[in-house]
Amino acid sequence: MEGLWSGPPDLDGHIADEHWIEVESGVSIRVLVWKAEGVSQDSRTVVMVPGWGSLFEGWRPLVTEWVKSRHLIYIETREKAGSRFNRSISKDDFSIERHSKDIAAVLEAMDVDQTKIDWYSSSLGSTLLIDAFQREELGGRSSVLLAPNPDFRFPLWSRIIIYSPLPMVVFQKMVGFVAWVVDRRTKEEGQKTRYRRALLAQDVPRMLFSARWNLGYRLPEDLSAIKVPCAVMTAVSDTLHDFGKVQRIADSIPNCEMIKVPSNQYAHEPDVLKEIHEFHSSLP
Repeated sequence: MEGLWSGPPDLDGHIADEHWIEVESGVSIRVLVWKAEGVSQDSRTVVMVPGWGSLFEGWRPLVTEWVKSRHLIYIETREKAGSRFNRSISKDDFSIERHSKDIAAVLEAMDVDQTKIDWYSSSLGSTLLIDAFQREELGGRSSVLLAPNPDFRFPLWSRIIIYSPLPMVVFQKMVGFVAWVVDRRTKEEGQKTRYRRALLAQDVPRMLFSARWNLGYRLPEDLSAIKVPCAVMTAVSDTLHDFGKVQRIADSIPNCEMIKVPSNQYAHEPDVLKEIHEFHSSLP
């Protein structure tokens, strides 16, 4: 599975620059950058922040099309196997606020003007951006937020396992079982494939500590301080992200647009650019 985490992807001849940006002492996260040919350096940049444990391979179809016309920066959050830790880890290393500080550090290191960013994020990536927008730690020209989580209320059986004082080798052996359970809960075939592949490629200790921190998190109910023009994207068929909860998030963000798509898999394919372009075109 190592190949799924490393190496600059070649998307029909558009080859990424692969970076590891040090976001704090001893911690670097993987960042992929594509610069579209013939596009001005002053044009707006798409910044993607994928979901919890998400593999780039799941986003390949969409990114392959997008990099033909836009500069694109793809940032992997630190729980992923592509990040680098030169020290021991703890639960607090994976807090939502820590993730957002990482994103801010990447943008600063790459000298990216946040006022020219069009964000596209998913799941955990969407949640951390909403949290950061509310605290005014991050900004942007626009943000499309796919399936944000107001909380991470895993099933009771999984919470018991996550908090169990089991040896790490036992947790590693249980990954296959968890992949089977997620497969059973997921209706969309494309989503099943992405999640199964991602689960089997994880750095288990990082994901365990991340899960333990996420279980105690809840997105603020008051999101009225958000100034970034936002659209929340979701699919009724997505059984892993509660539609009602996603709708309530959209209702809480000032002037937020709700975009309903046929499936979660659709949001990973080039066709979703139609909805994204329509949202961007509606902005001042």
